[in-house]
Amino acid sequence: MASVTSLSDSVHQRLAAALSAALPQAGSADPLLRRSDRADFQANGILALAKKEKANPRELAAQVVSRVESGDVIKDIEVSGPGFLNITITDRAITETLAARYADDTGRLGVPHAERPGTTVIDYAQPNVAKEMHVGHLRSAVIGDSVTQLLEFTGESVVRRHHIGDWGTQFGMLIQYLEEHPHELDHKADEVSGEEAMSNLDRIYKAARKLFDADEEFKTRARRRVVDLQAGEPRTLAMWQKFVDESKIYFFSVFEKLDMEIRDPDIVGESGYNDMLAETCRLLEESGVAVRSEGALCVFFDDIKGPDGKPVPLIVQKSDGGYGYAATDLSAIRDRVFTIKANTLLYVVDARQSLHFKMVFETARRAGWLNEDVKAVQLAFGTVLGKDGKPFKTREGETVRLVDLLDEAIDRASAVVREKAQDLSEEEIAERGTQVGIGAVKYADLSTSANRDYKFDLDQMVSLNGDTSVYLQYAYARIQSILRKAGEARPVAHPELDLHEAERALGLHADSFAATVAEAAAEYAPHKMTAYLYQLASHYTTFYDKCPVLKAESPEQIENRLFLCDITARTLHRGMALLGIRTPERL
Repeated sequence: MASVTSLSDSVHQRLAAALSAALPQAGSADPLLRRSDRADFQANGILALAKKEKANPRELAAQVVSRVESGDVIKDIEVSGPGFLNITITDRAITETLAARYADDTGRLGVPHAERPGTTVIDYAQPNVAKEMHVGHLRSAVIGDSVTQLLEFTGESVVRRHHIGDWGTQFGMLIQYLEEHPHELDHKADEVSGEEAMSNLDRIYKAARKLFDADEEFKTRARRRVVDLQAGEPRTLAMWQKFVDESKIYFFSVFEKLDMEIRDPDIVGESGYNDMLAETCRLLEESGVAVRSEGALCVFFDDIKGPDGKPVPLIVQKSDGGYGYAATDLSAIRDRVFTIKANTLLYVVDARQSLHFKMVFETARRAGWLNEDVKAVQLAFGTVLGKDGKPFKTREGETVRLVDLLDEAIDRASAVVREKAQDLSEEEIAERGTQVGIGAVKYADLSTSANRDYKFDLDQMVSLNGDTSVYLQYAYARIQSILRKAGEARPVAHPELDLHEAERALGLHADSFAATVAEAAAEYAPHKMTAYLYQLASHYTTFYDKCPVLKAESPEQIENRLFLCDITARTLHRGMALLGIRTPERL
């Protein structure tokens, strides 16, 4: 199925042609078209053009109007103010364009692929081995998953990378403890739940830490174990792998609860780059990008200074020969650029790590690994706050476990579903409660621009009113209910019918889905998709209030309104899927 030309693109083409005819010397000028509350669209580009050509803007606007092809798409065009153009679209064009989208049997609604798709490696959802996932891990996973869906939908080739924390000195203590208590990670049953895996890891971590702090001899043995691990001693590596495997059982259970697909081959932790670290340092030192300073290998920057005003270096290798995060991150860049051959490296990482990534990216640029053809971008996100506006903590001041947070959201949502449910079984209420609860958490996160902090307020999130996923899910379920009640009547487009203003507003908004997808993907901005979908549901609510569907005036009008209902539902369903949120058929 070919992509469908949107109404705004059709109008844009006609205006651009009229502009070129009125002002041939201006070349291909942009009419700067946008949606308007005065008409269907407004074009503002004539003012700047007139200024550039030293022409009178209202006269130029009148010349453009006289050259615009009207009829099939443009119903009316008038000059307003100092030289704006107000454009009204024909009802027929709205219905025909939507009918073309509706006919797309690929489920893409006529949305085109990007003109020049490339390869993006997206680094997101990065938990730590042997540690509980907490509320701070939520945003990277949710934002990263949605950006992945958006990019793939536009035709980008996306490689997922989950850079888990699976290396470092703390493993010496854990492995040594396991060596001395060999059955601590044994499983009695074949199937181990994520909760059980985490409690095993937590128990060992606490016991090992206590011993490490209290017993000097154990501390010495644990430190020796770190050396064995870094040297790749087989028995030590085998025990390290046990911790990684146990952690993965837990990670997968959390991601499953988040309704997210995380695949094992995409998990390439810090350890995945160990074999490259020495060479990364050699390349940086030989090229002069990094220099030895007090025994450490450092990269210096004139413009990056710490709070004390002194330059902050990036330490790639410590003076004792150990490697820091920078060496791992720079090795990962080499792998992603030269092995995976990516054009874009996208990092969905907490804003508090911005300085680190700024230095890593600049180092990679100086080394020639990043250039005009390969860019690295940090999609920095803000903090999850409690209702009091402070970082989200439990009453005891602990960080909140992610699983507890998700379970509470599911409980709250299930109560809302149960209250509204008319003919749902307990099993269905539980299933919908999960979809509504997880959807509510994701939507609240995604509807805030990533770089801003947001308040985690479950009462607000599972509310049926306002800008929530529950409102959108109920709008979708309501449409499905109408379609089921339609009996013999089927959704059919009737371009010959005049449209009510609520039908026009809904139709014009439904048509701009393609433009929203393109913008949200290009800017890595899922919040633009949430804003679009909320407006779509709001337009639908107005349409539903003002335009009877099953009791419309004629069979054709019933069919046309069912068609508007159905294309709205399909757009909601597709858009919500791009956010990683389910749309239940019944609620």
